[in-house]
Amino acid sequence: MAEKPANVSELQIERRKFEPVLPDILKTGAAFVKLVKGKVTQSIADQSEIKKFFKNIYGLPEITFKKGTNNTAAEKAVKVAVVLSGGQAPGGHNVIAGLFDGLKIANSKNTLIGYLGGPSGILENKYKVISEKLLGEYRNTGGFDFIQSGRTKIETTEQFCLTKNNLLKSNVDALVVVGGDDSNTNAAMIAEYLKKEKLDKCVIGVPKTIDGDLKNKYIETSFGFDTATKIYSELVGNICRDVNSAQKYWHFVRLMGRSASHIALEVGFKTQPNIVLIGEEILEKKMRIAKIIENIVDVIAKRSQADKNFGVVLVPEGLIEFIPEMKKLISALNDALAENAAAVAGISSASGKKEFIYTKLPAELSDLMKSLPSGIASQLMLDRDPHGNVQVSLIETEKLLIEMVHKKLFELKKENKYGGKFSAITHFLGYEGRCGAPSNFDANYTYALGYNAAVLVLNGLTGYLSSVRNLARSPKQWECGGIPLTMMMNIEKRRGKEKPVIQKALVDLNGRPFKEFVKNRDKWALSESYVFPGPIQYFGPANVTDMTTRTLKYEQFGK
Repeated sequence: MAEKPANVSELQIERRKFEPVLPDILKTGAAFVKLVKGKVTQSIADQSEIKKFFKNIYGLPEITFKKGTNNTAAEKAVKVAVVLSGGQAPGGHNVIAGLFDGLKIANSKNTLIGYLGGPSGILENKYKVISEKLLGEYRNTGGFDFIQSGRTKIETTEQFCLTKNNLLKSNVDALVVVGGDDSNTNAAMIAEYLKKEKLDKCVIGVPKTIDGDLKNKYIETSFGFDTATKIYSELVGNICRDVNSAQKYWHFVRLMGRSASHIALEVGFKTQPNIVLIGEEILEKKMRIAKIIENIVDVIAKRSQADKNFGVVLVPEGLIEFIPEMKKLISALNDALAENAAAVAGISSASGKKEFIYTKLPAELSDLMKSLPSGIASQLMLDRDPHGNVQVSLIETEKLLIEMVHKKLFELKKENKYGGKFSAITHFLGYEGRCGAPSNFDANYTYALGYNAAVLVLNGLTGYLSSVRNLARSPKQWECGGIPLTMMMNIEKRRGKEKPVIQKALVDLNGRPFKEFVKNRDKWALSESYVFPGPIQYFGPANVTDMTTRTLKYEQFGK
């Protein structure tokens, strides 16, 4: 028996043998898939403004696939480039595998290259030619390390021109962008620019983000969400087991999810902790931070009366942007930092930067920022990401909550309204979930998304997002097609300017998942209804290995 390579685990060896299940419509290859055009589409909001930005690709029809002969798909050999953009998500390598196989089955002369290091690879024309030998080691694996990712944003005229020239120089016929809402907005901008330049080149997007906020009727979930939430749920389940064993700590767990609370909600379903904060509900109810603290303290005090000085609180990473006064502060900070970038850059000390920015904010917001713990105020000042977003993963919201809870409990103690003990431990679960080995669901889904993207490319489409639907069913029953990128767009303010972006999908407070959560949370608060999901299972009974998210189950089956 051959010896196992030192840097390859037993699980990796076994996972390489896993063969993703394709939807029936894709099984025979692009040559046997006919495209059906649906109705002309409009953007989700701000239609006239979006149309001005995308004069050449706005209003494209929806595309669905059906069985039939399609000679166009295999007519000529094409060269396709793929780029991984933004944060990692489990299954990225299988997108590349599906894309590669879809191209090769249609025409063995088709070639695939991978731009290295994300969009910067496009600008620097750095890529590798993808072969079966190279790709074989990465099938069904986590991470983006095959070609790496990056957060460079292609947005200036010079960058668009350089992109065009490098695609021409390398004879690339199509570009597939694997990314989240911002990256796919970028894909739409590139598609529009190439059309404007009258270049017959395709740009196709693939929906990626563990945050779960790139979704709609046609994108039921983004890839990586299933795996990441299963990883976080294992860890939170372990914490719940620990807290019920020691019975002396409150654990505040911040979960990744920059702009939406989908991860917190899903992990809440899987583990049933005592408190799950949902940012969208806080925004809807216009809850001030004092009210949030009051709600947390109320649960802590009631549990204390039953001699339960322990519990688990889930905090969505983006919570701070949902609190009305904090949302207003962050918006004003974004504008102040954008308008005074040179002046701020010229100040060396962090305290000096803060003092300067205080003078550029309205008085009430300046006072609010000064009232925050120094560490939180400093974190709010940190550099924005290339898309102009606050880097919420660097803001320790859970520590802010604990500090304020401590203060409130101390006041209640002085009034003889609380006699318990409060010892808190913090956790941030984020990067642990981004590169895990994809679950069977994500391995199948990402492979299908890549293969589906190959069909769109081979039919000469541009400005579309790869769409695979009916995901709560068996993979064989999944439905495939493409939706126009502009269909999901609205206008938002970024770095002080109005820009077209794909609208983030927040937790729907009228949706079945949230209503199911509301039905159960009071019981979870005062009991120990903890569930322990354990690690992702790749082998064994299908009801364990192939189960989908509770969110998807509630959305599609209502139970």
